[in-house]
Amino acid sequence: MKTPKYWQTHNFISVALSPIGALYALATKVRLKLKKPYEAGVPVICVGNISAGGVGKTPVSMALAEILIAQGKHPFFISRGYGGKLSGVLVDKAKHTAEDVGDEPLILASVAPCVVCHNRAKAAQIAVQNGADILIMDDGFQNPSLKKDISFLVFNGEIGIGNGLIIPAGPLRESLKSGLKRADAVIFIGDDKHNLLSKINKPVLRVTVKEQKPLHQNTDVVAFAGIGYPKKFYDSLQKCGLTVVNAYDFPDHHFYTKDELKHIIKKASKKGLPIYTTLKDYVKIPPQMQNNFNVLHIKAEFENQNALLKFLKF
Repeated sequence: MKTPKYWQTHNFISVALSPIGALYALATKVRLKLKKPYEAGVPVICVGNISAGGVGKTPVSMALAEILIAQGKHPFFISRGYGGKLSGVLVDKAKHTAEDVGDEPLILASVAPCVVCHNRAKAAQIAVQNGADILIMDDGFQNPSLKKDISFLVFNGEIGIGNGLIIPAGPLRESLKSGLKRADAVIFIGDDKHNLLSKINKPVLRVTVKEQKPLHQNTDVVAFAGIGYPKKFYDSLQKCGLTVVNAYDFPDHHFYTKDELKHIIKKASKKGLPIYTTLKDYVKIPPQMQNNFNVLHIKAEFENQNALLKFLKF
């Protein structure tokens, strides 16, 4: 779904929906309390959040895996594979598509092996059987089926936590207080533009997300994105010196039809402009159409890797 604008402020809609949000939060609390988690037998690191997507968990998970690999570890990602039709599989980039395993697992698998399964316990079993000595859960902070050794909560300083209310009244899956109570540490991306750090009582690891130099320089572009917060992507393009003259927003995890893509190509072609999208969107474009689109690649970097490694102690 697209991120509703009313999630950013306290307004008539958000206030009216607050009772439903309270029920949502209660259901989450009950689920976490009643479920007995499976113990994987290897360390499990959860990279999660308390909001409805878009904060940058996947780049952070990839950066974490790269650091662990450099330490001689063999991390595996485990993912629900949102939007994919397969479950209980080890992602094979040579044969699997986003429709098979979801968009994010295809990206994760470029760094370390990734198991896609709706059942996180079963995913852990498959990963360990295939040689994993550490598991990284990309998301799953509210999923109690797998015992977590370390839980990180990811926050994006640009986005904050909106109006601080629970879905559907706001963007949160649970309250900030509830989430922080179960977290071991916070991973904070970028500058704190919403004074969020003053409310965080956990160790904070800072991360910088850097955009790689785009193919085009100082020019107008057409852009589209199907992510939680498309504006974040458009701002990144602006930061790289590109001017977005037409932007097309789609729901998070959206699977594109050929007609939708052809429409964007036609609009850009009339103006003679290049088209940019995210890697998460690019992997869902049919291979025969991908040469019409450019990707703005990003990379997350921990500002203090030694602090991270000291915290992990694996």
